[in-house]
Order: sequence, then C-alpha cells, then structure tokens
Amino acid sequence: MSQTGTKNLIKISIFGALAFVIMLIEFPLGIFPDFLKLDFSDSIALIISFALGPLSGVAVELLKNLLHLFVTKTAGIGEFANFMVGGCFVFIAGYIYSYNKTRKGAILSLIVSTIAFSIWAGILNYFVFLPLYEKVLKFPVTEVVKLAAKFNRLITDKFTLILFSIIPFNLVKGAVISIVTFALYKRLSKIVKR
Repeated sequence: MSQTGTKNLIKISIFGALAFVIMLIEFPLGIFPDFLKLDFSDSIALIISFALGPLSGVAVELLKNLLHLFVTKTAGIGEFANFMVGGCFVFIAGYIYSYNKTRKGAILSLIVSTIAFSIWAGILNYFVFLPLYEKVLKFPVTEVVKLAAKFNRLITDKFTLILFSIIPFNLVKGAVISIVTFALYKRLSKIVKR
C-alpha cells in the first residue's frame, strides 16, 4: 500500500470512529415520530467524501455503523438502514463534487444527494427495512403507522407513512446535515488533507 493510501486509511479510521461517537448523540425533531431521529454523523462522512472521494465517505459510513453494532437496539437493522441510506447520500454528494470542486458544485451536490437519498430511503423502507423490523423484531408496520399518525393524520398505511413521514424527515435531515457540512467543510478539509 502506498504512503497516501495508508494515510487515507488512517484518516478514514479516525473519522469513522468520530462519526460513530457523534452518531450516539441523536434527538427527535418533534415534528416527526420519535423513532425518526437526527444525528450529525453524516456530516463527518460528507466532509471525508468531499476531501478524499466518495468511496472514502462510504467507508466512514460503513465503519461508524459497524462500531454502532456494539450498542444496537435494532438487531442490526437500524445500522443496515443507516449505512444503505447514508452511503447513498455521501456517495452521490462526493461523486458530483469531485467533478466540480467549487462552492456552486458543493451546493448542487448537496441538493441532488439530499433529494436522491430521501427517495432511496422511502423505497428501502417500504420494501426492505419495515418488513425486516416486522419479521426480525416482531414490530408490526401497523404499529409504526399508528405512532406516525399521531404526528400526521394523513398517515393511514405503509405507503402514506413513507410519503408523509419517512421521505419528508430525510429531506429535512439532509438539508440540516448539508448546511452543517457546508459551514464546516473549508475549515475541516485543511485538517483532513494534511
């Protein structure tokens, strides 16, 4: 392995561990069901994705979720979901940014990736994650719908749960994380690139 490859691996490891610690600090937004929580760990992965490339950002997502398996309350389903959705977010953003490393390029990459990963989260929740929760944790989708309906009366079934809760939550989450990343990137990229 080259010296640069070794340095990047060390950086991915350090920032993956940092993202894991930040992932532990999560909170509900109050306008969505409490099982949908925001944390800022994806900002770390986005910064790495911008600085070292999209696959490095995905590696940070993988590492933080592997570490989170040691404290999981979801039998690994939550971590799998977080990796699949977060990996999409940071890969798309980093990929677009790699072709246009300007302020406008960063903004465009964050907007496109927020929309893309929110739709991806909806699709995966409908077809994969909610059925997994139901099979593995014996938590019926009908109960999830009831919890979400307390926050939004338009939610009546699995499809409306995705449409009026999962996708909007991820759009808000993506916007907040994008703003934080945009504000921090220039300062932190100097540390990452050192």
